[in-house]
Amino acid sequence: MSFWQKFRPDFWHRQDGQVELLDYRRLWKTTFWAAVIASLTPVFVLAGVNFFQYDRQYELQRNEIIIQMQREMSTAKLQVTDFLNTAQAALTFVNLDNTTNQLSDAKRLSLIFRQLRYSFGGFVDLGLINFLGIQKAYVGPYNLSDVDYRDQEWYQVALIRGAYVSDVFMGHRNFPHMVIAVRHEEGGEGPAVLRATIDTGRLNQMVRGESPQDVSEIFLVNQQGKLQTPSRHFGGVLAQFGLLPESRKDWEGISEVINEQDERLFMGMANIEDTPFTLVVIHRPGVLLKKWGALGINLVIVVSVSVLIILGVIWWGSTTLVSRIYVADLRRASVLHEVEYTNKLASIGRLAAGVAHEINNPVAIINEKVGLMEDLLKLGDDFPRKEKFLQQIGVIQKSVKRVSDITHRLLGFARHLPVKREQIHLDGLLNEVLGFLGREAEYRNIKISLNIDRDVPPVNGDRGQLQQVFLNILNNAMAAVQKGGNIDISAKVKGEHRVEVAIADDGVGIPAADLLKIFEPFFSTKGERGTGLGLSITYGIVQKMGGTIEVESLEQKGTTFHVFLPADVAPRMIESKSEDDSGPEEKYPNPLVEGDSSV
Repeated sequence: MSFWQKFRPDFWHRQDGQVELLDYRRLWKTTFWAAVIASLTPVFVLAGVNFFQYDRQYELQRNEIIIQMQREMSTAKLQVTDFLNTAQAALTFVNLDNTTNQLSDAKRLSLIFRQLRYSFGGFVDLGLINFLGIQKAYVGPYNLSDVDYRDQEWYQVALIRGAYVSDVFMGHRNFPHMVIAVRHEEGGEGPAVLRATIDTGRLNQMVRGESPQDVSEIFLVNQQGKLQTPSRHFGGVLAQFGLLPESRKDWEGISEVINEQDERLFMGMANIEDTPFTLVVIHRPGVLLKKWGALGINLVIVVSVSVLIILGVIWWGSTTLVSRIYVADLRRASVLHEVEYTNKLASIGRLAAGVAHEINNPVAIINEKVGLMEDLLKLGDDFPRKEKFLQQIGVIQKSVKRVSDITHRLLGFARHLPVKREQIHLDGLLNEVLGFLGREAEYRNIKISLNIDRDVPPVNGDRGQLQQVFLNILNNAMAAVQKGGNIDISAKVKGEHRVEVAIADDGVGIPAADLLKIFEPFFSTKGERGTGLGLSITYGIVQKMGGTIEVESLEQKGTTFHVFLPADVAPRMIESKSEDDSGPEEKYPNPLVEGDSSV
């Protein structure tokens, strides 16, 4: 047995034979959720205040981290900019202070290189490339004399712009390095380029010196997102940095990012003007914000346990309350069961009085006169067309018997019989019910149309009670329509194993405010003319048969009742009937309604 089956309240599923006067599920849900809202609102308000305070403290700590990062970025950017500008200015001064012949002289160039390293530092080598792109003079640790640089980007850009600071690349050295190049013009054959290689280790020392080793690191990347200085967590020089924003306009400022290990990081970026470098600062706030994370977890645990306890208490209280209402309604249902038949007999009594006055007396006179006519015809043999008259007398007598049978069925409908289940064909049942109302419909010129689909299976229920259901609804429809109005009755298959019977009228309709109360006992829209029990009893009967009833109405437009009944799904009962099959009992054709006809 599952947890739900073990603790499910008795009212959750109505048992056969019980009349459900309320929607206990909806009542329980309304009670439960109202109590939940009233009880948990203060809890969530207090939790929200605590979370607000938590977020506020977290934001203050976060702002302190951002301020620290901004300070680190500003200092590192200033140092890198100052170093590169100084190196470029020194190289520009050498370029302007020497002629091409002086720079081509190996001794002169070596002296200049030693002075640059002593004065500024960070220079690795120095060389002069002629107008053909061939390095004619070189001082440094590599053998790069007469190397052709015509296809190098830095060389081509330096000739065009006059000066160029490159990013880190491999080049002919097959080792990561960067260069600063300036154009040297002296007339003659063409411009040359004075080129110096910069020590990337010097850049690395400058940016690393500004970052606390335990929580942050600083490094440079180029325009393509490749590292220009090594990183402890993102790889060495020329490795691809994977956390860069897709849009270049976002390469400025500080933002929060998530790395591949789902770790939250603060990342600050600053472009260094006139260089291909972008300064990146990565800060790991987890160490500093660890205590705030523990506080947030404790707060969540306390709120969760409180909510579970409150929900348990509300569940018990709501179930107990609705269960007591359910038991009280069962007692009331037993009383309404007796009222049901009292109201039924009262309705049939009025109809029976009309039938006795309007039908029985004239039929008795007709039957007597026809019998007399038959006796007179049989006494004499000289009456012309005697056989024809006797045949017509027989037709009249059969019609009189049919009227008598209808009266007997009406009386049987009023009897207090025990509930029983049987197979019921809706066409015969609805014709019988309409037979009770034919005289009034004819008198008031009310047109009644009946449309039953051919594929509608029989339903399973109590014939007498189902007659009462449709009689109650039709009585309300007759009271609602004016003289010359219309009532449409239709039956069709609805979904799987269900039949829908719709009764629509074009009467005065029901106010929207009354639609939710029409099935309540003793509620009536007819004033003093109504008892308020008809629809309440109808609702109980339909529920007891395993069906449902719905209503749609617009004032001055009309009302439609939808009765959904379970179809008889036993194989012997859903077989199609032939057109000559009259059903399980004798069917009397209704002269008022035949197929799609009207009264």
